[in-house]
Amino acid sequence: MIGGRLGANKDEKVEQTNWAPQHSEALRELVAKGLSYSEITDAINAKFHTCYSRNAAIGRAKRMGIANADRPKAQSRACQPQQDKVLERRLSEFRPSEFRWPMPVMERAEPVTLRCVEVDPRHLSLLELERSNCRYPYGGDEEGEAITFCGHPRRKGSSYCTPHFHLTRDPGAPLEPGVSTAPLRLVDAAQDV
Repeated sequence: MIGGRLGANKDEKVEQTNWAPQHSEALRELVAKGLSYSEITDAINAKFHTCYSRNAAIGRAKRMGIANADRPKAQSRACQPQQDKVLERRLSEFRPSEFRWPMPVMERAEPVTLRCVEVDPRHLSLLELERSNCRYPYGGDEEGEAITFCGHPRRKGSSYCTPHFHLTRDPGAPLEPGVSTAPLRLVDAAQDV
């Protein structure tokens, strides 16, 4: 089989198409009217409820021998109302529901008053800090400003001195964590077994 399909002679021209004869005739008429291939495919798809692409219409027109590269650009807008209806219908199908994101409510916030403590920090550098010193930081707000630390004796179980410890906690929180007796009950229960 050289240069042809199975069952076809060299001289016989076999045309295989999935275009219905009515579609091909409509293509012939619309090309004759001078419409663009985009307009032609929109009109054929709207009329016959098909989904041909612009390239499919160009290819079919070339196979039919009606496509001209030098044909004039589309002058007629005869299919425009029908195109608009088809486009509007397609857009309405893809339009999301009437859900709209709610606009955020902007409320004026009162300026936060910072809590402070009456501690005169020792302003120790990181290298000067000892294990028992408060590590509450000062400075570093401006570009190139050194960060120093409080340096007063630490509270037991904390990295800060007592005033800084309370400064970093929620004022409504209890000062000392409550001690649970649950582990003691488990130990007592284990001894009974």
